[in-house]
Amino acid sequence: MRRFTLAPAALLALAFASCQVDNDRLASPLPDPKVALTSAQLDEHIFSTLRQRGEFDWNAAPAHTVWSALEQSDHVLSVGYQPTGGQAGATLPDDARQLPAWQQAREQVLALILAEEQKANPGLTADKLRVFEANSLPVLTVTVRQLRTIQALRASGLVRYAEPMGYEPNGQRPVTDGANSEPGTANRSGLLSSGCGNNTATAGLTAGPDYTVLSGGAKSSWNQQDQYHGIRAAWSQSTGQGQKILIIDTGASGEQENLGSAFNQGQSSGRTVERLVTYPRATIFGIPYGDTETPDDACGHGTSMAGAAAAPRGTDGAAVGVAYNANLIVVRAATDVFLDASREVQGVTDAYLLAANRADVRIISMSMGRLTSSGQMRDAIRYASDKGKLIFCAAGTSFDWSAGWVGVIYPASLPEAVAVTGMKDDLKTRCDECHTGAAVEFTVVMQRTANDRRPLTLAMSGDAPSTVGGSSVATASMAGMAAVVWARYPTETSTQILARLVAASSNRSRRDASFGWGRVNVATAVGAPAL
Repeated sequence: MRRFTLAPAALLALAFASCQVDNDRLASPLPDPKVALTSAQLDEHIFSTLRQRGEFDWNAAPAHTVWSALEQSDHVLSVGYQPTGGQAGATLPDDARQLPAWQQAREQVLALILAEEQKANPGLTADKLRVFEANSLPVLTVTVRQLRTIQALRASGLVRYAEPMGYEPNGQRPVTDGANSEPGTANRSGLLSSGCGNNTATAGLTAGPDYTVLSGGAKSSWNQQDQYHGIRAAWSQSTGQGQKILIIDTGASGEQENLGSAFNQGQSSGRTVERLVTYPRATIFGIPYGDTETPDDACGHGTSMAGAAAAPRGTDGAAVGVAYNANLIVVRAATDVFLDASREVQGVTDAYLLAANRADVRIISMSMGRLTSSGQMRDAIRYASDKGKLIFCAAGTSFDWSAGWVGVIYPASLPEAVAVTGMKDDLKTRCDECHTGAAVEFTVVMQRTANDRRPLTLAMSGDAPSTVGGSSVATASMAGMAAVVWARYPTETSTQILARLVAASSNRSRRDASFGWGRVNVATAVGAPAL
Protein backbone atom coordinates (compact mmCIF):
# COMPACT_ATOMS: atom_id res chain seq x y z
CA MET A 1 0.00 0.00 0.00
CA ARG A 2 1.27 3.49 -0.90
CA ARG A 3 0.21 6.78 0.56
CA PHE A 4 0.44 10.36 -0.66
CA THR A 5 3.01 11.61 1.80
CA LEU A 6 4.96 14.79 2.36
CA ALA A 7 8.27 15.44 4.07
CA PRO A 8 7.83 15.09 7.86
CA ALA A 9 9.00 18.60 8.76
CA ALA A 10 7.07 20.03 5.84
CA LEU A 11 3.84 18.56 7.20
CA LEU A 12 3.95 20.97 10.10
CA ALA A 13 3.31 23.85 7.75
CA LEU A 14 0.09 22.52 6.28
CA ALA A 15 -2.27 23.49 9.12
CA PHE A 16 -5.09 26.01 8.89
CA ALA A 17 -4.92 26.44 5.10
CA SER A 18 -8.34 28.05 4.78
CA CYS A 19 -7.96 30.92 7.25
CA GLN A 20 -7.81 34.58 6.22
CA VAL A 21 -4.43 36.31 5.99
CA ASP A 22 -4.14 39.93 7.12
CA ASN A 23 -3.16 42.52 4.53
CA ASP A 24 -0.02 43.61 6.33
CA ARG A 25 3.34 42.10 5.42
CA LEU A 26 4.14 38.88 7.22
CA ALA A 27 6.58 39.45 10.06
CA SER A 28 10.00 37.80 9.73
CA PRO A 29 13.22 37.61 11.74
CA LEU A 30 15.17 40.86 11.86
CA PRO A 31 17.70 40.22 9.08
CA ASP A 32 21.04 41.59 8.05
CA PRO A 33 19.93 43.17 4.75
CA LYS A 34 23.11 41.95 3.06
CA VAL A 35 22.84 38.35 4.26
CA ALA A 36 20.14 35.88 3.28
CA LEU A 37 18.21 33.95 5.90
CA THR A 38 19.32 30.36 6.28
CA SER A 39 17.07 27.54 5.22
CA ALA A 40 16.36 26.73 8.86
CA GLN A 41 15.36 30.35 9.53
CA LEU A 42 13.11 30.40 6.49
CA ASP A 43 11.46 27.16 7.50
CA GLU A 44 10.80 28.32 11.03
CA HIS A 45 9.32 31.56 9.69
CA ILE A 46 7.04 29.71 7.29
CA PHE A 47 5.85 27.28 9.97
CA SER A 48 5.27 30.06 12.48
CA THR A 49 3.29 32.12 9.97
CA LEU A 50 1.15 29.15 9.02
CA ARG A 51 0.31 28.44 12.64
CA GLN A 52 -0.54 32.07 13.33
CA ARG A 53 -2.29 33.11 10.12
CA GLY A 54 -3.41 29.93 8.40
CA GLU A 55 -1.47 30.28 5.15
CA PHE A 56 1.86 31.49 3.87
CA ASP A 57 1.58 34.00 1.04
CA TRP A 58 4.95 34.85 -0.54
CA ASN A 59 3.52 38.08 -1.88
CA ALA A 60 2.80 39.22 1.69
CA ALA A 61 6.26 38.29 2.97
CA PRO A 62 9.06 40.88 3.23
CA ALA A 63 11.23 41.30 0.15
CA HIS A 64 14.21 40.04 2.14
CA THR A 65 12.39 36.78 2.88
CA VAL A 66 11.60 36.27 -0.82
CA TRP A 67 15.21 37.02 -1.76
CA SER A 68 16.44 34.60 0.91
CA ALA A 69 14.25 31.87 -0.55
CA LEU A 70 15.75 32.54 -3.98
CA GLU A 71 19.23 32.33 -2.52
CA GLN A 72 18.41 29.03 -0.82
CA SER A 73 16.88 27.48 -3.95
CA ASP A 74 17.32 27.92 -7.71
CA HIS A 75 16.87 31.72 -7.99
CA VAL A 76 13.75 31.32 -10.16
CA LEU A 77 11.20 34.10 -9.55
CA SER A 78 7.62 33.99 -10.83
CA VAL A 79 6.44 37.51 -11.64
CA GLY A 80 2.77 38.16 -12.37
CA TYR A 81 2.54 41.52 -14.11
CA GLN A 82 -0.26 43.95 -14.91
CA PRO A 83 -0.69 47.44 -16.39
CA THR A 84 -0.25 50.34 -14.01
CA GLY A 85 -3.37 50.90 -11.94
CA GLY A 86 -4.48 47.27 -11.92
CA GLN A 87 -6.40 46.06 -8.89
CA ALA A 88 -5.13 43.21 -6.72
CA GLY A 89 -7.21 40.05 -7.13
CA ALA A 90 -9.03 41.34 -10.23
CA THR A 91 -10.09 38.77 -12.82
CA LEU A 92 -7.53 38.45 -15.60
CA PRO A 93 -8.70 39.01 -19.17
CA ASP A 94 -8.60 35.76 -21.17
CA ASP A 95 -6.23 37.34 -23.67
CA ALA A 96 -4.30 39.48 -21.20
CA ARG A 97 -0.93 38.52 -22.63
CA GLN A 98 -2.01 39.76 -26.09
CA LEU A 99 -3.48 43.10 -25.02
CA PRO A 100 -1.26 46.13 -25.79
CA ALA A 101 -1.34 47.50 -22.23
CA TRP A 102 -0.34 44.13 -20.80
CA GLN A 103 2.39 43.65 -23.41
CA GLN A 104 3.78 47.05 -22.49
CA ALA A 105 3.71 46.12 -18.81
CA ARG A 106 5.57 42.90 -19.60
CA GLU A 107 8.34 44.77 -21.42
CA GLN A 108 8.58 47.34 -18.62
CA VAL A 109 8.87 44.62 -15.98
CA LEU A 110 11.49 42.74 -17.97
CA ALA A 111 13.48 45.95 -18.50
CA LEU A 112 13.27 46.77 -14.78
CA ILE A 113 14.55 43.31 -13.82
CA LEU A 114 17.39 43.48 -16.33
CA ALA A 115 18.44 46.96 -15.20
CA GLU A 116 18.59 45.96 -11.53
CA GLU A 117 20.38 42.67 -12.17
CA GLN A 118 22.91 44.35 -14.49
CA LYS A 119 24.10 46.52 -11.61
CA ALA A 120 25.78 43.43 -10.22
CA ASN A 121 26.31 41.66 -13.56
CA PRO A 122 26.84 44.24 -16.37
CA GLY A 123 27.16 41.57 -19.04
CA LEU A 124 23.75 40.05 -18.37
CA THR A 125 21.29 39.98 -21.27
CA ALA A 126 17.51 39.59 -21.30
CA ASP A 127 17.63 36.15 -22.90
CA LYS A 128 19.62 34.87 -19.92
CA LEU A 129 16.94 36.02 -17.47
CA ARG A 130 14.10 33.92 -18.82
CA VAL A 131 13.66 30.40 -17.46
CA PHE A 132 10.50 28.71 -18.73
CA GLU A 133 8.70 29.19 -22.02
CA ALA A 134 5.85 31.68 -21.92
CA ASN A 135 2.28 30.41 -21.61
CA SER A 136 -1.01 32.26 -21.90
CA LEU A 137 -0.77 33.83 -18.45
CA PRO A 138 0.65 37.31 -17.85
CA VAL A 139 3.61 35.84 -15.98
CA LEU A 140 7.38 35.98 -16.36
CA THR A 141 9.66 33.31 -14.91
CA VAL A 142 13.11 34.79 -14.50
CA THR A 143 16.39 34.25 -12.70
CA VAL A 144 16.85 36.89 -9.99
CA ARG A 145 19.83 37.19 -7.64
CA GLN A 146 19.53 40.71 -6.22
CA LEU A 147 17.36 41.85 -3.32
CA ARG A 148 16.99 45.28 -4.89
CA THR A 149 15.30 43.69 -7.90
CA ILE A 150 12.46 42.38 -5.74
CA GLN A 151 12.18 45.71 -3.96
CA ALA A 152 11.99 47.56 -7.28
CA LEU A 153 9.36 45.17 -8.63
CA ARG A 154 7.15 45.69 -5.61
CA ALA A 155 7.46 49.46 -5.88
CA SER A 156 6.69 49.55 -9.59
CA GLY A 157 2.90 49.17 -9.52
CA LEU A 158 3.26 46.70 -12.40
CA VAL A 159 3.50 43.53 -10.33
CA ARG A 160 0.69 41.35 -8.96
CA TYR A 161 3.14 38.99 -7.28
CA ALA A 162 6.85 38.16 -7.27
CA GLU A 163 7.42 34.77 -5.67
CA PRO A 164 10.16 32.15 -5.47
CA MET A 165 9.05 29.06 -7.39
CA GLY A 166 11.49 26.52 -6.02
CA TYR A 167 11.55 27.00 -2.27
CA GLU A 168 9.52 24.82 0.08
CA PRO A 169 10.43 23.71 3.63
CA ASN A 170 12.65 20.65 3.56
CA GLY A 171 12.28 17.68 5.89
CA GLN A 172 16.04 17.17 5.97
CA ARG A 173 16.51 20.38 7.95
CA PRO A 174 16.02 20.60 11.73
CA VAL A 175 12.89 22.54 12.66
CA THR A 176 12.41 23.99 16.13
CA ASP A 177 10.35 26.84 17.47
CA GLY A 178 11.15 26.96 21.14
CA ALA A 179 8.17 26.56 23.43
CA ASN A 180 5.81 26.82 20.46
CA SER A 181 7.08 23.72 18.68
CA GLU A 182 4.52 21.14 17.67
CA PRO A 183 5.06 17.73 19.25
CA GLY A 184 7.92 15.80 17.71
CA THR A 185 9.08 18.50 15.30
CA ALA A 186 12.59 19.09 16.62
CA ASN A 187 15.53 17.72 14.64
CA ARG A 188 13.41 15.50 12.44
CA SER A 189 15.10 14.70 9.13
CA GLY A 190 14.77 12.54 6.06
CA LEU A 191 12.68 13.28 2.99
CA LEU A 192 10.02 10.76 2.11
CA SER A 193 9.07 9.58 -1.36
CA SER A 194 6.27 12.15 -1.57
CA GLY A 195 3.64 9.70 -2.74
CA CYS A 196 5.91 7.60 -4.90
CA GLY A 197 6.48 3.94 -4.23
CA ASN A 198 6.44 0.44 -5.51
CA ASN A 199 3.06 0.40 -7.24
CA THR A 200 2.91 -3.36 -7.71
CA ALA A 201 0.12 -5.84 -7.10
CA THR A 202 -1.05 -6.06 -3.48
CA ALA A 203 -0.72 -9.55 -2.04
CA GLY A 204 -3.53 -11.24 -0.12
CA LEU A 205 -6.55 -9.62 -1.75
CA THR A 206 -9.62 -11.86 -1.51
CA ALA A 207 -13.00 -11.86 -3.20
CA GLY A 208 -15.78 -10.73 -0.88
CA PRO A 209 -14.00 -8.65 1.74
CA ASP A 210 -11.74 -6.77 -0.69
CA TYR A 211 -13.56 -6.82 -4.00
CA THR A 212 -16.54 -8.14 -5.91
CA VAL A 213 -16.06 -9.94 -9.21
CA LEU A 214 -18.35 -8.36 -11.80
CA SER A 215 -19.76 -10.00 -14.92
CA GLY A 216 -16.86 -10.30 -17.30
CA GLY A 217 -14.32 -10.73 -14.51
CA ALA A 218 -13.42 -7.14 -13.51
CA LYS A 219 -12.80 -6.54 -9.80
CA SER A 220 -14.88 -3.84 -8.14
CA SER A 221 -13.16 -2.44 -5.04
CA TRP A 222 -14.83 -2.89 -1.67
CA ASN A 223 -15.45 0.88 -1.38
CA GLN A 224 -17.57 0.88 -4.56
CA GLN A 225 -20.31 -0.96 -2.65
CA ASP A 226 -23.62 0.87 -2.66
CA GLN A 227 -23.70 1.30 1.10
CA TYR A 228 -20.95 3.90 0.83
CA HIS A 229 -21.55 5.88 -2.38
CA GLY A 230 -24.17 4.05 -4.44
CA ILE A 231 -21.64 3.59 -7.23
CA ARG A 232 -22.68 0.15 -8.49
CA ALA A 233 -26.35 1.09 -8.44
CA ALA A 234 -25.56 4.28 -10.37
CA TRP A 235 -23.95 2.22 -13.16
CA SER A 236 -27.40 1.11 -14.24
CA GLN A 237 -28.04 4.72 -15.26
CA SER A 238 -24.61 6.12 -16.12
CA THR A 239 -20.99 5.00 -16.44
CA GLY A 240 -19.37 8.30 -17.41
CA GLN A 241 -19.79 7.93 -21.15
CA GLY A 242 -19.03 11.10 -23.11
CA GLN A 243 -17.23 12.83 -20.22
CA LYS A 244 -13.51 13.49 -20.14
CA ILE A 245 -11.45 13.54 -16.95
CA LEU A 246 -8.02 15.15 -16.96
CA ILE A 247 -5.72 13.97 -14.17
CA ILE A 248 -2.77 16.18 -13.24
CA ASP A 249 -0.20 13.95 -11.61
CA THR A 250 3.06 12.07 -12.21
CA GLY A 251 1.99 10.54 -15.52
CA ALA A 252 0.76 7.09 -16.49
CA SER A 253 2.76 3.91 -16.86
CA GLY A 254 3.43 2.95 -20.46
CA GLU A 255 3.45 -0.68 -19.32
CA GLN A 256 -0.12 -0.62 -17.99
CA GLU A 257 -2.19 -1.70 -20.99
CA ASN A 258 -5.43 -0.84 -19.21
CA LEU A 259 -4.37 2.78 -19.69
CA GLY A 260 -3.34 2.08 -23.26
CA SER A 261 -4.17 -0.60 -25.78
CA ALA A 262 -6.71 -2.30 -23.43
CA PHE A 263 -8.44 0.90 -22.32
CA ASN A 264 -11.46 -0.27 -24.33
CA GLN A 265 -12.40 -3.81 -23.37
CA GLY A 266 -15.38 -5.62 -21.91
CA GLN A 267 -18.07 -3.09 -21.01
CA SER A 268 -15.76 -0.14 -21.64
CA SER A 269 -15.92 0.91 -25.27
CA GLY A 270 -15.74 3.83 -27.68
CA ARG A 271 -13.61 6.02 -25.44
CA THR A 272 -10.20 7.68 -25.69
CA VAL A 273 -7.14 7.85 -23.46
CA GLU A 274 -4.22 10.26 -23.79
CA ARG A 275 -0.90 10.44 -21.97
CA LEU A 276 0.55 13.97 -22.09
CA VAL A 277 3.39 15.84 -20.40
CA THR A 278 3.72 19.44 -19.26
CA TYR A 279 6.67 18.88 -16.92
CA PRO A 280 9.30 21.11 -18.53
CA ARG A 281 12.81 20.17 -19.49
CA ALA A 282 15.59 21.50 -17.32
CA THR A 283 17.13 24.74 -18.61
CA ILE A 284 20.35 26.70 -18.40
CA PHE A 285 19.91 30.44 -19.05
CA GLY A 286 16.50 29.67 -20.48
CA ILE A 287 17.85 27.08 -22.92
CA PRO A 288 16.50 23.53 -22.49
CA TYR A 289 19.05 20.77 -22.12
CA GLY A 290 18.97 17.02 -21.63
CA ASP A 291 16.33 14.61 -22.86
CA THR A 292 12.77 15.72 -23.55
CA GLU A 293 10.44 14.76 -20.71
CA THR A 294 7.99 11.93 -21.42
CA PRO A 295 4.48 11.20 -20.07
CA ASP A 296 5.71 7.98 -18.45
CA ASP A 297 5.05 7.59 -14.73
CA ALA A 298 8.27 6.87 -12.83
CA CYS A 299 6.54 7.44 -9.49
CA GLY A 300 3.46 5.21 -9.66
CA HIS A 301 1.06 7.73 -8.17
CA GLY A 302 -0.44 8.98 -11.42
CA THR A 303 -1.08 5.44 -12.65
CA SER A 304 -3.00 4.58 -9.49
CA MET A 305 -5.08 7.77 -9.67
CA ALA A 306 -5.98 7.12 -13.31
CA GLY A 307 -7.04 3.60 -12.41
CA ALA A 308 -9.26 4.71 -9.52
CA ALA A 309 -11.04 7.24 -11.70
CA ALA A 310 -11.50 5.48 -15.03
CA ALA A 311 -9.91 2.03 -15.38
CA PRO A 312 -11.91 -0.15 -17.79
CA ARG A 313 -14.56 -2.65 -16.78
CA GLY A 314 -12.82 -5.37 -18.72
CA THR A 315 -12.35 -9.08 -18.96
CA ASP A 316 -8.79 -9.36 -17.70
CA GLY A 317 -9.55 -9.35 -13.97
CA ALA A 318 -8.11 -5.91 -13.26
CA ALA A 319 -9.70 -3.35 -10.93
CA VAL A 320 -12.46 -1.22 -12.47
CA GLY A 321 -12.58 2.55 -12.11
CA VAL A 322 -15.59 4.55 -10.95
CA ALA A 323 -16.27 6.09 -14.39
CA TYR A 324 -15.34 3.11 -16.54
CA ASN A 325 -16.75 4.59 -19.73
CA ALA A 326 -15.31 8.09 -19.34
CA ASN A 327 -12.56 9.41 -21.58
CA LEU A 328 -9.26 10.08 -19.85
CA ILE A 329 -6.21 12.32 -20.10
CA VAL A 330 -3.31 11.75 -17.71
CA VAL A 331 -0.82 14.62 -17.62
CA ARG A 332 2.65 14.23 -16.21
CA ALA A 333 3.19 17.61 -14.54
CA ALA A 334 5.63 16.67 -11.76
CA THR A 335 7.97 13.97 -10.52
CA ASP A 336 6.08 13.40 -7.26
CA VAL A 337 3.10 14.83 -5.42
CA PHE A 338 4.90 17.36 -3.20
CA LEU A 339 5.24 20.40 -5.48
CA ASP A 340 8.51 21.75 -4.15
CA ALA A 341 10.44 22.51 -7.36
CA SER A 342 10.16 25.28 -9.94
CA ARG A 343 9.70 22.82 -12.77
CA GLU A 344 6.82 21.15 -10.93
CA VAL A 345 5.05 24.46 -10.31
CA GLN A 346 5.46 25.32 -13.99
CA GLY A 347 4.31 21.85 -15.05
CA VAL A 348 1.15 22.03 -12.93
CA THR A 349 0.41 25.57 -14.12
CA ASP A 350 0.68 24.52 -17.75
CA ALA A 351 -1.45 21.41 -17.11
CA TYR A 352 -4.32 23.54 -15.79
CA LEU A 353 -4.03 25.83 -18.80
CA LEU A 354 -4.05 22.83 -21.13
CA ALA A 355 -7.22 21.54 -19.47
CA ALA A 356 -8.84 24.98 -19.50
CA ASN A 357 -8.29 25.45 -23.21
CA ARG A 358 -9.68 22.06 -24.23
CA ALA A 359 -13.42 22.21 -24.73
CA ASP A 360 -13.71 18.43 -24.38
CA VAL A 361 -12.34 18.44 -20.81
CA ARG A 362 -14.89 19.07 -18.07
CA ILE A 363 -13.33 17.56 -14.95
CA ILE A 364 -9.84 18.14 -13.55
CA SER A 365 -8.45 16.01 -10.73
CA MET A 366 -5.19 16.74 -8.93
CA SER A 367 -3.95 14.76 -5.94
CA MET A 368 -0.84 16.87 -5.38
CA GLY A 369 -0.06 19.95 -3.31
CA ARG A 370 2.42 22.20 -1.55
CA LEU A 371 2.88 24.24 1.62
CA THR A 372 3.07 27.83 0.38
CA SER A 373 1.06 29.80 -2.12
CA SER A 374 1.81 30.06 -5.83
CA GLY A 375 0.43 33.03 -7.70
CA GLN A 376 0.78 31.48 -11.11
CA MET A 377 -0.87 28.22 -10.03
CA ARG A 378 -3.72 30.32 -8.63
CA ASP A 379 -3.96 32.22 -11.93
CA ALA A 380 -4.18 28.96 -13.88
CA ILE A 381 -6.78 27.40 -11.57
CA ARG A 382 -8.96 30.50 -11.71
CA TYR A 383 -8.62 30.53 -15.50
CA ALA A 384 -9.75 26.90 -15.68
CA SER A 385 -12.62 27.52 -13.28
CA ASP A 386 -13.77 30.49 -15.35
CA LYS A 387 -13.83 28.16 -18.37
CA GLY A 388 -16.43 26.02 -16.58
CA LYS A 389 -14.18 23.19 -15.40
CA LEU A 390 -14.99 21.28 -12.21
CA ILE A 391 -11.71 21.06 -10.29
CA PHE A 392 -11.08 18.47 -7.55
CA CYS A 393 -7.96 18.73 -5.36
CA ALA A 394 -6.70 16.52 -2.55
CA ALA A 395 -7.13 17.99 0.93
CA GLY A 396 -3.83 16.39 1.97
CA THR A 397 -2.35 13.19 3.30
CA SER A 398 0.35 12.67 5.90
CA PHE A 399 1.41 10.43 8.76
CA ASP A 400 -1.11 9.04 11.22
CA TRP A 401 0.35 11.12 14.06
CA SER A 402 0.03 14.43 12.21
CA ALA A 403 -3.14 14.11 10.14
CA GLY A 404 -5.37 14.91 13.11
CA TRP A 405 -4.26 18.54 13.23
CA VAL A 406 -2.77 19.35 9.82
CA GLY A 407 -5.21 21.34 7.71
CA VAL A 408 -6.16 21.46 4.04
CA ILE A 409 -3.17 21.91 1.73
CA TYR A 410 -2.65 24.28 -1.20
CA PRO A 411 -4.19 24.53 -3.78
CA ALA A 412 -7.15 22.56 -2.38
CA SER A 413 -7.68 25.49 -0.02
CA LEU A 414 -8.46 27.84 -2.93
CA PRO A 415 -12.16 28.69 -3.37
CA GLU A 416 -12.07 27.59 -7.02
CA ALA A 417 -10.98 24.07 -6.02
CA VAL A 418 -13.25 21.36 -4.60
CA ALA A 419 -11.26 19.85 -1.72
CA VAL A 420 -11.74 16.12 -1.09
CA THR A 421 -10.62 13.98 1.83
CA GLY A 422 -10.95 10.35 2.91
CA MET A 423 -12.97 8.55 5.59
CA LYS A 424 -13.06 5.13 7.23
CA ASP A 425 -15.89 2.69 6.62
CA ASP A 426 -17.43 3.53 9.99
CA LEU A 427 -18.68 6.65 8.17
CA LYS A 428 -17.61 9.02 10.93
CA THR A 429 -13.80 8.94 11.23
CA ARG A 430 -11.22 10.44 8.92
CA CYS A 431 -8.73 8.03 7.44
CA ASP A 432 -5.62 7.71 9.57
CA GLU A 433 -3.49 9.86 7.28
CA CYS A 434 -6.16 12.19 5.82
CA HIS A 435 -6.42 15.92 6.40
CA THR A 436 -9.71 17.58 7.28
CA GLY A 437 -10.83 21.17 7.71
CA ALA A 438 -13.30 23.88 6.82
CA ALA A 439 -12.17 23.94 3.18
CA VAL A 440 -13.14 20.27 2.63
CA GLU A 441 -16.24 19.88 0.45
CA PHE A 442 -16.60 16.11 -0.04
CA THR A 443 -15.49 12.93 1.68
CA VAL A 444 -14.89 9.50 0.16
CA VAL A 445 -14.80 6.19 2.04
CA MET A 446 -11.35 4.67 1.43
CA GLN A 447 -10.13 2.83 4.55
CA ARG A 448 -11.52 -0.28 6.22
CA THR A 449 -11.45 -0.10 9.99
CA ALA A 450 -11.10 -3.85 10.49
CA ASN A 451 -8.02 -4.55 8.39
CA ASP A 452 -6.76 -1.16 7.13
CA ARG A 453 -7.56 -2.12 3.52
CA ARG A 454 -7.41 0.71 0.98
CA PRO A 455 -9.19 0.85 -2.41
CA LEU A 456 -8.12 -1.27 -5.37
CA THR A 457 -6.63 0.33 -8.47
CA LEU A 458 -4.22 -0.38 -11.33
CA ALA A 459 -0.63 -1.36 -10.69
CA MET A 460 2.21 -0.17 -12.93
CA SER A 461 1.75 -3.25 -15.10
CA GLY A 462 -0.33 -6.40 -15.26
CA ASP A 463 -3.90 -7.17 -14.27
CA ALA A 464 -3.50 -7.97 -10.56
CA PRO A 465 -4.75 -4.90 -8.60
CA SER A 466 -2.68 -2.71 -6.32
CA THR A 467 -4.13 -0.60 -3.50
CA VAL A 468 -3.74 3.08 -2.69
CA GLY A 469 -4.95 5.33 0.12
CA GLY A 470 -5.18 8.86 1.46
CA SER A 471 -6.98 11.89 0.14
CA SER A 472 -5.30 11.15 -3.20
CA VAL A 473 -7.53 8.18 -4.04
CA ALA A 474 -10.51 9.97 -2.51
CA THR A 475 -9.99 12.83 -4.97
CA ALA A 476 -9.57 10.64 -8.06
CA SER A 477 -12.64 8.62 -7.03
CA MET A 478 -14.64 11.81 -6.55
CA ALA A 479 -13.67 12.92 -10.05
CA GLY A 480 -14.97 9.61 -11.35
CA MET A 481 -18.26 10.07 -9.48
CA ALA A 482 -18.67 13.55 -10.95
CA ALA A 483 -18.14 12.11 -14.45
CA VAL A 484 -20.87 9.52 -13.83
CA VAL A 485 -23.29 12.27 -12.76
CA TRP A 486 -22.33 14.66 -15.57
CA ALA A 487 -22.82 11.93 -18.16
CA ARG A 488 -26.40 11.58 -16.90
CA TYR A 489 -27.01 15.33 -17.28
CA PRO A 490 -24.61 16.31 -20.08
CA THR A 491 -26.15 19.72 -20.86
CA GLU A 492 -25.70 21.09 -17.35
CA THR A 493 -22.92 23.41 -16.18
CA SER A 494 -20.25 22.67 -13.61
CA THR A 495 -22.19 24.76 -11.09
CA GLN A 496 -25.32 22.69 -11.65
CA ILE A 497 -23.43 19.39 -11.38
CA LEU A 498 -21.77 20.54 -8.16
CA ALA A 499 -25.21 21.39 -6.79
CA ARG A 500 -26.42 17.89 -7.66
CA LEU A 501 -23.47 16.37 -5.83
CA VAL A 502 -24.20 18.48 -2.76
CA ALA A 503 -27.91 17.60 -2.84
CA ALA A 504 -27.05 13.89 -2.92
CA SER A 505 -24.56 14.08 -0.04
CA SER A 506 -24.83 12.85 3.53
CA ASN A 507 -24.37 16.31 5.09
CA ARG A 508 -26.53 18.19 2.59
CA SER A 509 -28.65 19.79 5.30
CA ARG A 510 -25.67 21.00 7.30
CA ARG A 511 -22.10 21.22 6.10
CA ASP A 512 -19.65 19.65 8.55
CA ALA A 513 -16.62 21.64 9.72
CA SER A 514 -14.27 18.73 9.00
CA PHE A 515 -15.91 16.67 6.25
CA GLY A 516 -17.83 19.31 4.30
CA TRP A 517 -20.90 17.98 2.51
CA GLY A 518 -19.77 14.45 3.31
CA ARG A 519 -20.33 11.36 1.12
CA VAL A 520 -22.02 11.64 -2.25
CA ASN A 521 -24.56 8.94 -3.09
CA VAL A 522 -24.05 8.72 -6.85
CA ALA A 523 -27.16 6.59 -7.35
CA THR A 524 -29.26 9.34 -5.81
CA ALA A 525 -27.52 11.96 -7.92
CA VAL A 526 -28.30 10.16 -11.18
CA GLY A 527 -31.80 9.07 -10.13
CA ALA A 528 -31.06 5.36 -9.77
CA PRO A 529 -32.53 3.43 -6.83
CA ALA A 530 -29.90 2.46 -4.28
CA LEU A 531 -29.51 -1.27 -3.77
